[in-house]
Amino acid sequence: QVQLVESGGGLVQAGGSLRLSCAASGRAFGSWTMGWFRQAPGKEREFVTAISWSGGSTYYSDSVKGRFTISRDNAKNTVYLQMNSLKPEDTAVYYCAATRATAQTMASITPKLWGQGTQVTVSS
Repeated sequence: QVQLVESGGGLVQAGGSLRLSCAASGRAFGSWTMGWFRQAPGKEREFVTAISWSGGSTYYSDSVKGRFTISRDNAKNTVYLQMNSLKPEDTAVYYCAATRATAQTMASITPKLWGQGTQVTVSS
């Protein structure tokens, strides 16, 4: 089984950048599609982005396309989320997740595995 631990959250001003990391323990990390979701206060959890097991396919929500970049390093069992041009509406708890589905399908399902989340706060 794969366990996921996020890091890299924090407080940043609007227009700034943050990079989140998700470290996975367990075997076969390289065979999982990985993704990021977020949940803002009072709102439902929403899909942000996903990346295929090889890194060759990525998928983004419209709200972050062009600002966020997902990547992975299978040798380090880690997936990253580079967030640029941050907006106050990006404020949320960000969760790393893993699934056997494709990157695009991850946007419409509830992944099997989740991390504990990391807080991102963007001030105006």
